Amino acid sequence: MTIVEAARGITGGIDTHGEVHVAAALDELGGLLGTESFDATPEGYAALLSWLAGFGRVGTVGVEGTGSYGAGLARFLARAGVEVVEVDRHNRQARRRQGKSDPIDAVEAARAALSGRAHGKAKSRDGSVEAIRVLVVAKRSARQARVKALTQMRQLTFTAPDQLQCKIKGLATPQFIAAAKGLRPTRSSDPVTAATKAALSSLAHRIGELDQEVTQLGARITSLLQAHAPELLAVYGVGIDTAATLLVTAGDNPERLRSEAAWAHLCGVSPLQASSGKVARHRLNRGGDRQANRALWIIVISRLASDPETQAYMERRVKDGRSKREVIRMLKRYVAREVYRKLPRG
Repeated sequence: MTIVEAARGITGGIDTHGEVHVAAALDELGGLLGTESFDATPEGYAALLSWLAGFGRVGTVGVEGTGSYGAGLARFLARAGVEVVEVDRHNRQARRRQGKSDPIDAVEAARAALSGRAHGKAKSRDGSVEAIRVLVVAKRSARQARVKALTQMRQLTFTAPDQLQCKIKGLATPQFIAAAKGLRPTRSSDPVTAATKAALSSLAHRIGELDQEVTQLGARITSLLQAHAPELLAVYGVGIDTAATLLVTAGDNPERLRSEAAWAHLCGVSPLQASSGKVARHRLNRGGDRQANRALWIIVISRLASDPETQAYMERRVKDGRSKREVIRMLKRYVAREVYRKLPRG
């Protein structure tokens, strides 16, 4: 290899999978230098980077799936000083025309990074925010399981024997769960009644365990938030769940967000141009992170319920001819701006 070749800049592209990652290398002009497969292990990551470096100086690497299969590889490359760019899925229309294979996807990822079509810096996923994210996943799962178990309990009461149904039907949720926990299947001679009591008691005890799990996970999340983002928690209307959601959207390296406008776009609260000819208008942005968008909505609704300043703003805008939904969208944009200033910066 000549000195000129060693000095040239190399752009990589990675198509990630659970077991194997496929890499492609492009030169500065977009010429394909090669493709290769590597194991999705730390040893495989090192071999992949060494393979790319064999063509020259590694500049930018476009990685598909930095939030899933490519998370470990993205962390490894970032620690090695390589700029990692998050690449979206290959365009479906182009895929239908060109066909699909892992090397093709890797080359497309590299071309997206080289052309600037993909320019979003990947989340580092190596700090407190990543710890919060995994806890939020478990907490959300426990909540969903609790709702499912309670729904099943209510449905069982609809078909329960009359004598049992009269005891538990119509009770408020806490009393309903407590009554179900106290049911004794062995005291019923009727097999249907005994089985129904056993099912209700089992589901009620499961809900109790899930409640404890949610409480414990919530305590761990709260502790991390208080240590990592106290300023965000101090924002009016921001609670533990909304703060966690917004932090997870920003990531451990929020400096990757180029501006407050980029943050608003990521949260789906920036109006999009929809102008044509003599008509100048904007439309609602239905993209972005929908969990973050919902968190902003919760904050706005909380403020409308208790903040006189927000209530006065709503009243003033409605008098100007705006609908309440439009005003809420405007308030979400305002809250996004306020939250952006409070995101931790390292």
